[in-house]
Amino acid sequence: MSYKDIQIVDCVRDAIQALDQHIPVQQKIDYINLLLSSNAFACLDVGSFVSPKAVPQMADTASVMAGLQKTSGTKLSVIVANERGVKEALEYDKIDYLGYPFSISETFQQRNTHSSIAESFDRVKAMQDLTAASNKEMLLYISMAFGNPYDDPWHADLVLHWIQQLQDLGINNFSIADTTAEATTSSITEVFTLVNQHFTDLKPGIHLHSRPENALAKIDAAYDAGCRRFEGAILGYGGCPFAQDNLVGNMPTELLLRRFEKSSIEELQPIITAFQELVKPTITHH
Repeated sequence: MSYKDIQIVDCVRDAIQALDQHIPVQQKIDYINLLLSSNAFACLDVGSFVSPKAVPQMADTASVMAGLQKTSGTKLSVIVANERGVKEALEYDKIDYLGYPFSISETFQQRNTHSSIAESFDRVKAMQDLTAASNKEMLLYISMAFGNPYDDPWHADLVLHWIQQLQDLGINNFSIADTTAEATTSSITEVFTLVNQHFTDLKPGIHLHSRPENALAKIDAAYDAGCRRFEGAILGYGGCPFAQDNLVGNMPTELLLRRFEKSSIEELQPIITAFQELVKPTITHH
């Protein structure tokens, strides 16, 4: 079977943003440049322009951007949380996508961006207005798209509703995101099938958090439902620091690359080794 249409995204930011011990700028640069040189990825999520008090590990994103060698077709994305972050990110030619976590859970939207869903929507509109005149595009993460642990209302039609509202603003890049591993194979099938039926012009990706034992089943459920863009992090590291105390890791990038025949174990080993060195001080610290 050919998987030429499959796109893999590695979320370096998501993997390391919650680590306590700061990783030096040059180490981040060297690691991301290794990922860029591999040509294995459609996109890399490399940093964020948000308050350094909120996410200290990402406070050096501007310095990291300066050292990246973007020579392949791999796109780069960063997270922004408001208009200020957009204005900062627009200064860097290497950035392609400005990501914003738009939660359909009221509780999580407040935890993540200190705003209600309605306020967040207005914020996105202002950010889209700023971005539209540039050569960059907004990327909306539909967070808590498969449910939430807060007893906030959830149903699949809610995902459709907010994608429609956001698309009406001129946004066409979406990632259907799980955050606390609420997604099941059946809910993944339900949500992605509905999204693909209602938005035939969109090709949304999926961002799943999962425990190892059911990771592959979730990947296959998304693929069978029509998803062709998958996000992960090496060794399944990471999790949103604003979600809950017990973080559930990302989908392992190496699992995605092997599942869709993008890389062999031998090709992946240098990347895995480099990532282990990147986070080694944190492992030692703990």
